[in-house]
Amino acid sequence: MSDATISAYADAAYSIATAEGSTSEVTDELFRLGRLLQSNDELRGALTDTHVPVERRAQILEDLLDGKATRTTVAFTSMLVTAGRIGDLPAIADELANRAAAARGETVAEVRSAVPLTEAQIAQLAQALKARTNIDVTVRNVVDPTVMGGIVTQIGDSVIDGSVRTRLNQLREAF
Repeated sequence: MSDATISAYADAAYSIATAEGSTSEVTDELFRLGRLLQSNDELRGALTDTHVPVERRAQILEDLLDGKATRTTVAFTSMLVTAGRIGDLPAIADELANRAAAARGETVAEVRSAVPLTEAQIAQLAQALKARTNIDVTVRNVVDPTVMGGIVTQIGDSVIDGSVRTRLNQLREAF
């Protein structure tokens, strides 16, 4: 999907969530669902398989989100399924997160770690990133078992790799 189409969907989600006063919740829910779609081949396949009737795909998504997401998130993602765009949710969610952060005068840092970070760790990391970038940072934690240990942080095009794997590779190359 083109950047313009991704932006249009992100604009729509942002406008709806802002109008309903649930921007933070919807942004977080769409981000987490987008990462789930990226990491779960079975779910992604079920929601994007054009051989499955669109009503059934939408029902799968609604059942998955039932009681776990706002009405806005459920409606928006159901619309993406109906439009055949649910596979683009990770990119749309990223754009939405960036837009919501920019509206608050912040930037988004995607932090990959082997285990979920605690709220205290996220707050400490946000402070450290703010000191480094001179801008408030919203940290989005993505659990990625391939990290092994440590964290990998991406802010825009910049990557700060503090993973154990990278440090081991650096040591291996040094000797």
